[in-house]
Amino acid sequence: MKRVVNDMASAPGQNVLKLLVLGIVFHVIFIASVFDCYFTSPVVHGMNHYGYAHGEAKRLVLIVADGLRADLLFTPNGFAFSKSSPTVVAPHLRSIAEKRGAFGVSHTRVPTESRPGHVAIIGGMYEDVSAVTKGWKTNPVDFDSVFNQSSRTFSFGSPDILPMFAQGASPDKVLTWCYDEEAEDFTKDATALDNWVLDKLRALFQNASTDATLNSQLRGDKVIFFLHLLGLDTTGHAYRPFSTEYMRNIQAVDNIVDEVENLVSQFYGDQETSYVFTADHGMSKIGNHGDGDPDNTRTPLIAWGKGVRGPLPDSTPSSHDLYSKPWNLGHLLRRDVSQADLAPLMATLIGINWPSNSVGVLPDIDPTRAGYLAPLEGEEALARYSLVNVKVLLEHYLVKHEMKAAHTIFYKAFDPLERKELGIPTRMQKVTTIEQLIAEGKWYGARGYSMELSEACLQGLRYLETYDRLLIRAIVIVAYLGWAAYTSISLLPPVAPLSASRKWAIDVGAIGVLLGFWAAFWIQKSPWTFYVYVAFPCYFWREFCSRGIPALRRCVSESSLTYRNLFTQLILVISALQSMVLAYTHRPIWSVGFVVVGLLWPLFTWPSSLLSQNWKLVGLWCGSCIVTGVFPLLAVDKEESLPSILAGGGVMLLIGALYLYRSGQNIVDKSMQRSGVVQMGLIVVMMLVTSSSVISLQEKAGLPRLNQIAAWFILASSSMYPFASKVRHPFPTSKIISFFLAFAVCFVVLSISVEGLFYSAYTCNLLLWIEVEALVRKPDAANGNGTVTDQQPSISYRFRVDDIRIALFFLFYVQVGFFGTGNVASISSFYLEPVYRLVPIFNPFLMAALLIFKIVCPYVILSVAFATLNARLHLPPFSLFLVALALTDGMTMTFFLNVTDTGSWLEIGQSISFFCITSLLLVWSAGICAAGECLMGDTLVDCKSTKVD
Repeated sequence: MKRVVNDMASAPGQNVLKLLVLGIVFHVIFIASVFDCYFTSPVVHGMNHYGYAHGEAKRLVLIVADGLRADLLFTPNGFAFSKSSPTVVAPHLRSIAEKRGAFGVSHTRVPTESRPGHVAIIGGMYEDVSAVTKGWKTNPVDFDSVFNQSSRTFSFGSPDILPMFAQGASPDKVLTWCYDEEAEDFTKDATALDNWVLDKLRALFQNASTDATLNSQLRGDKVIFFLHLLGLDTTGHAYRPFSTEYMRNIQAVDNIVDEVENLVSQFYGDQETSYVFTADHGMSKIGNHGDGDPDNTRTPLIAWGKGVRGPLPDSTPSSHDLYSKPWNLGHLLRRDVSQADLAPLMATLIGINWPSNSVGVLPDIDPTRAGYLAPLEGEEALARYSLVNVKVLLEHYLVKHEMKAAHTIFYKAFDPLERKELGIPTRMQKVTTIEQLIAEGKWYGARGYSMELSEACLQGLRYLETYDRLLIRAIVIVAYLGWAAYTSISLLPPVAPLSASRKWAIDVGAIGVLLGFWAAFWIQKSPWTFYVYVAFPCYFWREFCSRGIPALRRCVSESSLTYRNLFTQLILVISALQSMVLAYTHRPIWSVGFVVVGLLWPLFTWPSSLLSQNWKLVGLWCGSCIVTGVFPLLAVDKEESLPSILAGGGVMLLIGALYLYRSGQNIVDKSMQRSGVVQMGLIVVMMLVTSSSVISLQEKAGLPRLNQIAAWFILASSSMYPFASKVRHPFPTSKIISFFLAFAVCFVVLSISVEGLFYSAYTCNLLLWIEVEALVRKPDAANGNGTVTDQQPSISYRFRVDDIRIALFFLFYVQVGFFGTGNVASISSFYLEPVYRLVPIFNPFLMAALLIFKIVCPYVILSVAFATLNARLHLPPFSLFLVALALTDGMTMTFFLNVTDTGSWLEIGQSISFFCITSLLLVWSAGICAAGECLMGDTLVDCKSTKVD
């Protein structure tokens, strides 16, 4: 490790350690810029509460079936593949939708996770995306909710959801009953979790017969019962939605809803209860959620009981589309809502104040469409509810408007609401108009006017939330360009320092710009992150102006390249980077990249003599690229396949055996071979353990405790083996193979299908890349007689155009290492089935750690291969890394500009995912080189001028 630090300190151009640390800090901090720019928190405080005191019902029952897909609830014969499948999987809920309630689809937003989903349902607002990182149970909601406005809320369900609403509410306002975390076992029947909720509700009503205080609380007005049914989410993760287990869980939920109705009816003996049934998010067909996949964002909504209208005939044009056509409900009106609209609907039903942060719009505010309510006071009540909706949104807007106006320099108000006529803002005039229409009994007109003003309020809220977007975008782009300019200094030849006067002028200019921005941010009370964002580009461009521009002028004057050649190189680099950007949404482009690298590059750019003299190596290189390029073409959605897992393990064993056999012929010391046999033995044992675990889990017999212990022991032992082993490797390749075998067990126990085969192909391709690059660079090291000198690594680095191609290849391999297996192409594509072989009980952080570990493993191989390549080319340490570092943000800027918070949920989710992924991957690539130099250690010292075996 000390040698690596010294290499960093003495690397070309400037201190690489400083560059690496600065780059990581810069990129990590600027990941947050996407949230400051596009997803600022909508939470503000200080609003007045509004509501309609007279409710339609005395109490409300909210049932959330976690992870329930709308199509699988409503579609007849939706589980036709199962012999035990009934025609209607949820007859009670379907009967409600057809005969005595209203139904539709509730559209969620990303991230489609439990916390944001419940916040939208219960709080009426969309929590900013970054709030997911704040924790789940330990972080209470810091805004208002319908629970907090109720007289009492009785909640039952998961310890992952209930406590955060209880902690954020008034004392003793929200009572919770949660089962133990250990009950969330993915290998067991999850319907037991839902039945536990029903049992606790039944026990609550029974206890009321002997507890006068409890009985009084239950029989009061404005009471909410919240039933969180986690079973479907657990079952969907474990068995996927299109499974018999998921179907049976839907049946269990349907029976629970029926039982809840009976319990409530028996206890109260009246018809004063409203019911809302929905889901916090859906479930993709592979059993995951989190991103904007339509299967994750479309959830069922059924409302019935007191104050809710019954079924209505379908409208013209039809309210149904291709999605709901298979439901066979086309004769009835489907009324869709946004998820945040449920909070005002529930608040209206029981007559409580609306959550102050709510941005939901009551479905009944639109006079041209039927909503969900059937109030006793008819159209007048709907008009007054609409006015409440306007006041809530307008109060929300007004607080934000006043905050922005008080602190923003040259503030420009939102004209549609703030334009003054006779000295009175438009918003106040419109509220007065609505009140006059209600007073005159013009209910329809009041609702229409309320809908228009509500839309204007939401537009105003968006205007204020995105007010600083243009400024942030400009700062971020200038910062990323500044980083590229700053890192390029390390590639340019050193020059004499500038004169004192010029350096002083540059320093004064940079400091003046920085202080000017900081003064503006202080006046505007901007977030502290703004101060940090603007500091980076000021520093980068100051350094480039002081050292980079003089060096660039010298480089251009001494170079034989023409401006035309330089422009051509720039176009090729941009094209390559943008092709990788496009490959995030079109995965076959990765395969095209392998064709370019493996076929077009050698056939069209290499000298014919080089091809003919090294046809075996060229053939292996082409074949390896073609085989590795097959994996991005495979479907992302995969089923668990034990034969594929074992095939991957077999290929990894074959690679290890072939190398040990070949190297054993030339090595006297057999310790390396014995070490390899031990590692291969661990792979064999892990294959046996994994086979037993997969069979047991597929038979729903649970995970044997012995298998779990053995798998953990083998995974830990094998992963640590190359770091703890004292075996001295004579060649870099032998150490690379040692790392390959060490992490092969990960691609046995954590694989679902062909990941082990990809890992093998990827490693072989990297080993051949080292040989191919050394071959291409070899003619340049030849003397006049055509023989290769025993060249030692250069003390100083001199940039070559060909180094850009190698850096692009490196970035290509960084991306392929992430996307190549086809099972991590988006946030929701992380399969959980393999994790159950190690962690059968729900533990999100440990499960995430295992998935991340699986992602990291190929990068260990890439790091040691890249370090070896740098040594084989006789370059100073980290030379190629510096070239790659200057190119890293070509993709990041594109993804930053492509981020959107409008459009379809899929577009929003993907844009965020891609920016975060590429930012983290490129930061990760910066550490790969340092890790490679550290892991290879002294092995490279002895092999700087020796051919890799």
